[in-house]
Amino acid sequence: MNESLSMRTEWIVLIVLVAVAIAAVVIFNRLIRQRNLVREAWSGIDVQLRRRSDLIPGLVEVVKAYAAHERGLFDDIAARRASAVAADGTAQKAVAEQALQGSLGRLFAVAEGYPQLKADQNFLALQQQIADIEDQLQMSRRYFNGTVRDFNIAVQSFPDLVMARLLGWHEEHFFEIDPSSAATPQINLSGA
Repeated sequence: MNESLSMRTEWIVLIVLVAVAIAAVVIFNRLIRQRNLVREAWSGIDVQLRRRSDLIPGLVEVVKAYAAHERGLFDDIAARRASAVAADGTAQKAVAEQALQGSLGRLFAVAEGYPQLKADQNFLALQQQIADIEDQLQMSRRYFNGTVRDFNIAVQSFPDLVMARLLGWHEEHFFEIDPSSAATPQINLSGA
């Protein structure tokens, strides 16, 4: 009888260990999936930011042809673009992109004073492309922040919290911009 009790205890311990191992694998796989979704979402933002940065030199050149006396603005945009391209990490990228967006808003404001520039087909095409990219960026930001939210909930909730801490994983940062600069620069595509 003592042997039977010992055998039962061994089976119970074995079943508990197997259950814990299976739970750990399930939690680990869920965390990996969520971390990869965050990385995928960030790559979507990064692609749109690069597309916008690639358009800026052309936009600046077109405006330069009409507004040569705005040299300070062009230098500012070039510096902010370089900072945005070089920024690393979500928080730094958000700050750099916010500054770049402000400079782009000023560039479009300068363009409003040049009717012939507003009628230039290259300028209009660049404006439209930037407006399209801004829309894509907004969607990418929402997707990224949603995946970050889900990941953060997982790494803050028990039992995933235990696995996340063992792996050294912590909450991710949202891609946030200052509400005062959140609005897309006003772009008039009427050409008038």
